[in-house]
Amino acid sequence: MALTIEVEQEEDGRWIAEVPELPGALVYAQTRQAAIERVQSLSLRVLADRLDQGEAVPDINRVFAVIP
Repeated sequence: MALTIEVEQEEDGRWIAEVPELPGALVYAQTRQAAIERVQSLSLRVLADRLDQGEAVPDINRVFAVIP
């Protein structure tokens, strides 16, 4: 499963990006690209935190390839 990034420009010019599959993964930035990069970084931190805590995470089998 790929995580979806939704990007939208606010009326004040700021960009907002969020990953709907990860509640709370939402950021604001001055540019579209910065918003995308920040939400990707935040998403990885959220996933790592959940894994560390033994919580459920979305299927990330397509993100990593495990080689014997």
